[in-house]
Amino acid sequence: MPQLKRLHLENYRSIQNADIEFGRLNVLIGANGSGKSNLISFFKMMNEMIGGRLQQYIATTGRAQSILHFGPKVSSNVDAIVDFESNEVTYSYAMALLYSIGDTLLIAREVVTKVQSSFAFSSNLVEAGLHLESTLRHPSQRNIAGKTDLCSLMEACRVFHFHDTTPTARIRQYCFLGDNHSLLPDAANLAAMLLRFRNRNEKVYYRIVKAVQLVAPYFDDFVLEPSAQKDLLLNWRQRGTDLTFGPHQLSDGTLRAICLISLLLQPVEDLPLVIIVDEPELGLHPYALNVIASLLKAASEHVQVIISTQSSTFLDRFDPDDVIVVDQRDGKSTFHRPGAEKLDAWLEEYSLDEIWEKNVIGGGPH
Repeated sequence: MPQLKRLHLENYRSIQNADIEFGRLNVLIGANGSGKSNLISFFKMMNEMIGGRLQQYIATTGRAQSILHFGPKVSSNVDAIVDFESNEVTYSYAMALLYSIGDTLLIAREVVTKVQSSFAFSSNLVEAGLHLESTLRHPSQRNIAGKTDLCSLMEACRVFHFHDTTPTARIRQYCFLGDNHSLLPDAANLAAMLLRFRNRNEKVYYRIVKAVQLVAPYFDDFVLEPSAQKDLLLNWRQRGTDLTFGPHQLSDGTLRAICLISLLLQPVEDLPLVIIVDEPELGLHPYALNVIASLLKAASEHVQVIISTQSSTFLDRFDPDDVIVVDQRDGKSTFHRPGAEKLDAWLEEYSLDEIWEKNVIGGGPH
């Protein structure tokens, strides 16, 4: 199965220069402002680039100079190389974004390479140009989405963000019945996805329902009834009553848990290649953290998972080899894996969260 292996990233927000290797399950830990969310936002930007929406992304996230490390006077461009491995072949995507008039970023260079996996990963891969397949152009000229294996791989690295549970959040509103191809990043089409699961794969649907009942014992089932206008609301029923409740009557934590459970328990063939979630523990009860951590581990047997967390309680549900520690010094984010071998002596007496709280592995305030 294809796998995201490495990322080399320069001059992106707090990340001046970083080489990061990824495993099946990757848990980013670090203090506030260390750079965890910046790394995750890079994958979001990559999604938008492949879809030809880079300028829209820049417009919605602020000015382009906020994307460059310490602004354009210090860093005039963002460089990145993303490596995927599949069947002993490494597919690499290298790109450079250049700061331009109008406070925007332009795609100055894109290169796709295909090499044997034995080739050493190098930040000079762009210049080397080994086994060059194609040089890609600006989105308006290239129309590359879905036309190469590499573009499909990059599109399949999906960032999900379920933090917005305000009354105006899209998940609390009606969604179109036919919007059920894949779960949207904010789960706005969750009701349509759940109805599709119920109609086509009852086993998956009721597995989701049972998992929701674990974190919300009062929950009985979803009530998914399309209107005459072919839209749908995430209605539900409480145990012991025949009354139907709406999504606005779910607590923030319960709603986020439902989103996470539905994402992780959907059919394997519907899972994206890489699932990326920023702080999935937000607003969840400690028992719910157990459930979500177990589901993340189970999902990592089929696809890759990248999450960030600031919860020591949540961290303790994972293994030391899963952890990537993020630190920031002098405004520069660094990434390293402490690894179980380095922590063996500590783990004999302390749990992983206690080791983090003692700042043994870094990832704490400086």
